[in-house]
Amino acid sequence: MPRPVPRPIRALRFALLALHLATGLATIVLRFPFADAATRALLRRRWSQRLLALCGIEVERHGEFAAGALLALNHVSWIDVFVVLSQTDATFIAKAEVRRWPLIGWLAARNGTIFLRRGSRGHAAALARELVSHLRQGQSVALFPEGTTTDGLSLHPFHAALLQPAIDAGAPVQAVAIRYYDASGRRTTAAAFYGQMTLMQSLWRIVSEPRLRARIDVSLPFSIHGIDRKALGRALEAWIRERVQEDLA
Repeated sequence: MPRPVPRPIRALRFALLALHLATGLATIVLRFPFADAATRALLRRRWSQRLLALCGIEVERHGEFAAGALLALNHVSWIDVFVVLSQTDATFIAKAEVRRWPLIGWLAARNGTIFLRRGSRGHAAALARELVSHLRQGQSVALFPEGTTTDGLSLHPFHAALLQPAIDAGAPVQAVAIRYYDASGRRTTAAAFYGQMTLMQSLWRIVSEPRLRARIDVSLPFSIHGIDRKALGRALEAWIRERVQEDLA
């Protein structure tokens, strides 16, 4: 098992991450209002790549992202979002609580994140219409059908309701499996953000690791012709579950 990095190195990583967050805030305030969609996407990708580098996380991707796709991901950590954004541009759907997170919530809102208020039928209907519009315009949308995070070694059942907009829009649908490995190449829960863990505790665990590798497997687009959302959800869940459990034996 890899030894944690020394405290001075962790402190340095924290300081550099704080500076990077400040750079992100400045970019959104000073550059985003005058940038077109392509430039914003490039800025998001570069910022996400730098964030991961500062956290000591490298990304290994298998598969290609389709344009204008709905991406269904398993959910391990808040860092999942930046792992994906380091590889492709997408509008994320997040639970409303994320909007209240210090700095990160503000950054997420200004980057086009759509916040889901659970238990509101009116909001759910408006959200579905918004997602259909995004997908028909060729904008990719990413969501976590589990509805919550895990330790990264297991998978919760998928909720299929938010898959309906992709069927209505006739958009490509892809499964994306995320796994985290430590410096020795073993599966790890170091990046996981779940249970009663706070955001700062999660961040401290990540910067304590000498190195992490995030592997993302991207499926070919699933056929949505003649399929309902529940069947689609089961197919996506099965594809991701197979990969999440692949190297746990």
